[in-house]
Amino acid sequence: MALSVFLVGFGSQGVAQQVSIEHATPQQIAGIAKDNSRHFGDDPDDGGPIAKDLSPSLDPSSVSAAMRKVANWQLERSQPYFDRIWTWSVLYSGFMAASDSLGDAKYRDAMEEMGKKFDWQLRSHLPDADDQSVGQTYLELYLLKKNPAMMAPTRTELDALLAAPHVSKKAGKGIPWWWCDALFMAPPVWARMYAETGDRRYIAYLDEEWAKTSDLLYDKQEHLYARDADYLTRTEANGRKMFWSRGNGWVMGGLVRTLQYLPPDDPARQKYATQLKEMAVRVSSLQGLDGLWRAGLLDPNNYSQPEVSGSALFTYALAWGINQGVLDAKMYRPIVEKAWAGMVGHIYSDGRLGCIQQTGAEPAPFKATASYTYGVGAFLLAGSEIRRMGVAPIPAGNGRQRR
Repeated sequence: MALSVFLVGFGSQGVAQQVSIEHATPQQIAGIAKDNSRHFGDDPDDGGPIAKDLSPSLDPSSVSAAMRKVANWQLERSQPYFDRIWTWSVLYSGFMAASDSLGDAKYRDAMEEMGKKFDWQLRSHLPDADDQSVGQTYLELYLLKKNPAMMAPTRTELDALLAAPHVSKKAGKGIPWWWCDALFMAPPVWARMYAETGDRRYIAYLDEEWAKTSDLLYDKQEHLYARDADYLTRTEANGRKMFWSRGNGWVMGGLVRTLQYLPPDDPARQKYATQLKEMAVRVSSLQGLDGLWRAGLLDPNNYSQPEVSGSALFTYALAWGINQGVLDAKMYRPIVEKAWAGMVGHIYSDGRLGCIQQTGAEPAPFKATASYTYGVGAFLLAGSEIRRMGVAPIPAGNGRQRR
């Protein structure tokens, strides 16, 4: 993923400046412009008024209205630019979840057309985690349609990765999933491939590589992930460790999307559930009064506004955990309720979902209007699980029932 440069500015008195768009560096501004030019999203100076026709209620009809408003806006403006890079594949996962939750085939049909456009191919040969991520949507469609063409190219690439040395193609990085974002992008693909084939080699690979990443990046005291090894010693302006909200959201989202399809007897299953519980406790303790999380988790006062993509991923994981009985509803439903209300407050009247940080590897400034595809995908994933909280929960243990 694109790497932005994080620099804390200091005023004449040596006081750290708050992380806000007014203090963005030229490198950060250039990164935003690059994302916009690639049609990942945009950040106009004026996004118009905030929507007045939405309710923050967790009632399924209210959640549905917010989901549809955001999904329809995003689909209409982005469909001509669909691509296989991770920024799009997260949106595709959200569209699939929205169709499933809302009982509306429109978004899923758009995903099938996307798959046909790319002949169901992944983005590269021997793909890294980012380039595997679109396989989540291909495989979910295959599980519904049973069209072999939807699955075959992804299986070919995963089999090639099984046969190749289990190392990163990136110079200086030893393990395949060397950055925490990878845990959202790749493991759910391997779990879905197992769900269809029953071939435990896919689960063995998943467990082996997740363990390497966790051993390297998971802080067992903080119960949070460093973004990658370069961030193990990085600190915020207040001197505390730097833990990026979206990076940790990727991990929590990856945990639940893996658990959905993991076999009940997998020896690593309890480790994933335990890590989800640990992170849920820690993340919930860091929720802002507005229901959302700042880009830098341990120095929230240094960030001028909340960040929605990380907040949405946290909300998705917490709501899924409640629905599956992994997390205590009494403890976590109020967290989810506040978070959903906070996110709904950043939907504009036309359906734009704002306050989404551009691509990067760490906390960075952005405009309140900033809207990017992966953040919308995360919001739709969250909404899909929240909507189910008002319907009959589905018992844990049979991942093939759920997406």
